[in-house]
Amino acid sequence: MRRYGMRPPAYRLPGATRLGAVRLQVSDLARSITYYERVLGMRVRDRAGDAATLGDAGGHALIRLEARPGVRPAPPRATLGLYHFAILLPDRPSLGRVIRHLAGLGARAGMADHLVSEAIYLTDPDGLGIEVYADRPRDSWRVNGQELAMTTDPLDAEAVVAAAGSEPWTGMPAGTVLGHVHLHVGDLDEGAAFYHAALGFDKVVWSYPGALFLSAGGYHHHLGTNTWSRGPAPAADQARLLSWDIVVPTQADAAEAAASITAAGYRIQEEDGAFRAADPWGTTLRLVPETV
Repeated sequence: MRRYGMRPPAYRLPGATRLGAVRLQVSDLARSITYYERVLGMRVRDRAGDAATLGDAGGHALIRLEARPGVRPAPPRATLGLYHFAILLPDRPSLGRVIRHLAGLGARAGMADHLVSEAIYLTDPDGLGIEVYADRPRDSWRVNGQELAMTTDPLDAEAVVAAAGSEPWTGMPAGTVLGHVHLHVGDLDEGAAFYHAALGFDKVVWSYPGALFLSAGGYHHHLGTNTWSRGPAPAADQARLLSWDIVVPTQADAAEAAASITAAGYRIQEEDGAFRAADPWGTTLRLVPETV
């Protein structure tokens, strides 16, 4: 097995770490639900008042929408915080069916080949960025020295759609998960001090222009950070990422990660068996054990 990446100096997140749902602030709950159901094929798992949770066909929660009156759209690359959240499909044929479905709707999407994955990019009605992607087999990933090779090349969309065969689109398939979150930050080194040295992600890709990619367990990235926006933190009345969940195997793992963050001088808040922390620009994450 090829080895790559830089371990954090002290605490390291468990290899089985994964991401849970993202919480998003939106302006109109009904409009957002319609978008995520129609365009991405998500299904409502629960809805109460001004909030709803949506997920895949297997009932796996992917996003939590929370509406607030007067919320303004997210301006593109004008604030820190969310660049996009990324929905990982089970396989390449699933991505082909999404592309074919979007074409049928006449929806516009960006597309890219990242070597480790193939991806499309969308923007929701409030201006929040979304990636939908499928991974290439891990044994096909390339390594340059200690660093995983990632780039942004044109996507061969025809080949991806061909991989879908004749099977029809039936919505977001079971087995879909939240693959990664990509954030605008104010400084890559300061971001690394929090997410790498304190939280315990490995550095995986560090020579991509203006960006740093981090992960646990050798994944290509659970987190991307970049300095492509020089704006302030989003205002309270803007559409934005409210929080994202990092799921670790046990309560002890969550507590150990929280202790590492505290030891590095950052604040931690405990809530119902989980731990909440904010990065230097106010983007909130939650450390959640699988058992909670």
